[in-house]
Amino acid sequence: MRTVGVLVLLCAPLLLTGCGKKSNADLIVGTWEPVKGDMPPGTTVEFTKDGKMKANMKIGDKTLTMEGTYKVEGDKIKTSMKMGDKEMSDTDTIKTLNDTTLIMEDSKGKTTEMKRK
Repeated sequence: MRTVGVLVLLCAPLLLTGCGKKSNADLIVGTWEPVKGDMPPGTTVEFTKDGKMKANMKIGDKTLTMEGTYKVEGDKIKTSMKMGDKEMSDTDTIKTLNDTTLIMEDSKGKTTEMKRK
């Protein structure tokens, strides 16, 4: 009986580390819609598992699509997008990221809040 108790104590840390929370890189994957910030209503931003992103912005009755890449490093997200011949890069700080909410602050201090679609 004592052996079983010792085994349980030895295995407990291994079980607990396997139940850790998801990383920002895992949580960001999916499609997001802005609820606060400068993005127009109807915009969606999709982050894929392979580091690609796609933004669809509704401007009037037209939809502008931009594609690019992203990389999450801790609480920073580095993005690079191309629109026509123009390439834009930025590094945002992730303020909140969970299963339903993404709040980011860009390099100019502007905050964008998004909800998972």
